[in-house]
Amino acid sequence: MVVSKIQTAIAAYKNWLQRERNHPFLYKWESVQVFQLNWNPDDTDPAAMFERSFQNSQTRRLWQTEHWYPMRMMTGFWRIEPGMVRAMFDDLFNESRDVEARIGRFLFGCDELLRDFKQLNPTSVENNHYHDDYRMIALYLAFRYPEQYAPYDFAVFQQTMQHVQARDIPQQNDIGRYFKVLRILMNFLEKDPGVQAAMQRHLGPAKYYQGKTLLLAEDFCQFIARQLTPEASV
Repeated sequence: MVVSKIQTAIAAYKNWLQRERNHPFLYKWESVQVFQLNWNPDDTDPAAMFERSFQNSQTRRLWQTEHWYPMRMMTGFWRIEPGMVRAMFDDLFNESRDVEARIGRFLFGCDELLRDFKQLNPTSVENNHYHDDYRMIALYLAFRYPEQYAPYDFAVFQQTMQHVQARDIPQQNDIGRYFKVLRILMNFLEKDPGVQAAMQRHLGPAKYYQGKTLLLAEDFCQFIARQLTPEASV
C-alpha cells in the first residue's frame, strides 16, 4: 500500500467527519454496545439471548436483507442444537487459535446444522445458512472483539485496496488478509488524534460503544469506497 495515498485519504476522512452532521453508520457502534451488554451463552434461553445481542435502533441491515438472513437461521440452530452452537461460538471466540481455522470450523458446523435443520423440517425450502460469504461471521467476531475485528464487505475491501494502490488486489474473499489490513490502517488512523476526536463527537456515551474498535478503520474503508473511488463519483 502507498503511504501517501493512505495519508491523503485519512485527511479527507477527517474533514468529512468534522463537517458531517449525521454519520450514516453509527448503528454499528450501537450494535457493538448492545452485544457487549447481552452476550451470555450460559443464559437459560440461549436463542433469546442471541436475538437480544443483535439489536440497534436504526436498522437490521447488518444481519438481514431481502435475500440474506443469517441471524434468523442461527436463532433456529440455537433452538434445535444449543450445545453444538455453544461449542461453535466458544471455538470461534477462542483467540488462542488461528482465526481462519476457526472460521473454517464454524462454517463446517453451520453446514452440519443446516443438514439437521432440513431433517427436522422436511417441507422447508431453506437450503442456505447464509454464513459462507463471511459477512455474518465477521460480525460475530467484531462484536465480541471490537479491537481485533470489524464487519466485512468484500467489495469495499477491494475498492480500498485499489485506492491505496496495494499489491495483489484481492479477487475473491480473503478475510484473514482483510483483518490484517484493517489493523494496519488503524495504526495510521491512530497517529492522527484529530480523526478519533472527530469521530468521538458523533458517539454519545449512553448509546454507543466507547472502547477502541476497528470500526474506525472499517468506517474509513467505507468512506474510501463511497467518496474517493471512481464508482462513487458516477
